[in-house]
Amino acid sequence: MSEVLTAPQLVQLPVMESFYTLQGEGYHNGKAAYFIRLGGCEVGCHWCDVKESWDASLHPHHSVEAIVKGALQHPGRLAVITGGEPLMHDLTDLTTALQQAGFQTNIETSGVYAVSGSWDWVCFSPKKFKEPHLDIYSKANELKVIVYNKSDFEFAEEHAAKVQTDCQLLLQPEWSRHEQMLPQIIEYVKNNPKWRVSLQTHKYMNIP
Repeated sequence: MSEVLTAPQLVQLPVMESFYTLQGEGYHNGKAAYFIRLGGCEVGCHWCDVKESWDASLHPHHSVEAIVKGALQHPGRLAVITGGEPLMHDLTDLTTALQQAGFQTNIETSGVYAVSGSWDWVCFSPKKFKEPHLDIYSKANELKVIVYNKSDFEFAEEHAAKVQTDCQLLLQPEWSRHEQMLPQIIEYVKNNPKWRVSLQTHKYMNIP
């Protein structure tokens, strides 16, 4: 009976929203992507722009089969799993099904839970509000640090010292403070060229 209940077609995940757009930030900025935003988060960033995702119980549960079917309605084959904090859920079946359907699987995570699933790209965006799980440092392809104030540069360096040497390092201004922080980020990157600037270009383009 347990094997039947855990069959991939019966796995249910809380989906706040899913949509086809362009990846607006980070290393894969500008690529067509199907976003799957899962409900549930316990990190509690005060500047989060999707706080409605925090309570997983508010969002309908969809089967892995239905989620993949939705993704296949669009021509792009990059799937981005985000949240909320998507690693609150076991993502093994979802990523396996997406990859079998021909998708590249990317995740955006704060890294506070152990990594589940099969990933082509892991974007690790640590937060001061909750310590990351240690296994994220060896799996992160991209370290994206949100810069809200000047102390976040030191915070970024602390995490950069723990990731793999080939991990991409990005600094991104928090949107509500980008006018204040972007000039500081630009100067920081000029003085510390291992870093790159990431911008939320989807907000400039006024797309989801």
